[in-house]
Amino acid sequence: MSERRRSGVEIPLVRRFPALARIPRVALTNAPTPVAPLAEISPSLWIKRDDLSADPLGGNKVRSLEFLLAPVRRGDRIVTVGSAGSTHALAVATYGRLLGGRVLVGRWRQTMNPTAALVSARVAEAAERAPVFRSTVGAYAWGTLQRMRGAHWVAAGGSTPHGILGHVNAGLELVEQIDAGALPSPRYVVVPLGTGGTAAGLALAFAIAGKRIVVVGARVVPRIIGRRARVMRLARATARLIGRRTGEQLPAMRDDAVRVVHDAYGGSYGAETPAARAAAQRLKAATGIRADASYSAKGLQVALDLAARETTLFWLTFDPRTLKES
Repeated sequence: MSERRRSGVEIPLVRRFPALARIPRVALTNAPTPVAPLAEISPSLWIKRDDLSADPLGGNKVRSLEFLLAPVRRGDRIVTVGSAGSTHALAVATYGRLLGGRVLVGRWRQTMNPTAALVSARVAEAAERAPVFRSTVGAYAWGTLQRMRGAHWVAAGGSTPHGILGHVNAGLELVEQIDAGALPSPRYVVVPLGTGGTAAGLALAFAIAGKRIVVVGARVVPRIIGRRARVMRLARATARLIGRRTGEQLPAMRDDAVRVVHDAYGGSYGAETPAARAAAQRLKAATGIRADASYSAKGLQVALDLAARETTLFWLTFDPRTLKES
């Protein structure tokens, strides 16, 4: 990656806030990602193909890494934490290595499904070190030690204000597609809800654009993490960052900007549910697109329920290429 940085003048975030071109960003994504109707399974349902966001690995996490990995230089050590089958960990390991970094990932145990097992194997292959600890405490303690030794820290899920800038950009990208007539303005945009960065960035983007779109998070993590209050807090922190860098007063977030659906969870992170499995089977039969059990299938299940009443967009955050055996 010889031309590692660009000013970002072409991205929607900088078109809206030119002063943000001064924030370092490394070009990783192929944007805009396509939108398409899913009329084969529901006449009011659309899909945003963020699985196609980048090569060799797509998905929503690459959006935040454009900002979070921008300071990395060849030979730098990079450390992050996540569950054993974390797609965030896989994205950091993949792109950190492509940028010439040495990636260390502290992981903790989770409920394993076939998707999680494949992702876990990919993380072990891509990272320089990826130990699995008995608990989140052990993984964070190990990660903190690496950070104290000078490694570049990437927070779990990439859900910090700088990382969330990538998801604000994604939301403004969708707004441009709506305004260009590529799809009708949806009432709901559904994403799997983990650490909350994607939902926070999209909700903030829609507020900035004046779109009355509700971001619906299908919770896939324990309730202490997957909370509406946390998403709103992240969105407001990112708004403050943009305000400081631009001098602009951003619109206030509406009370109904974010909704969380808790019954998609399944009891533990990575646990499959019958409803989500059925939704994934419908998608694959109709389109050939595969939805993973940990994230996408649960979001799709919620999106199908909402599309029975209102125009809904399902944000595909997981790259199904990860599901292919080596």
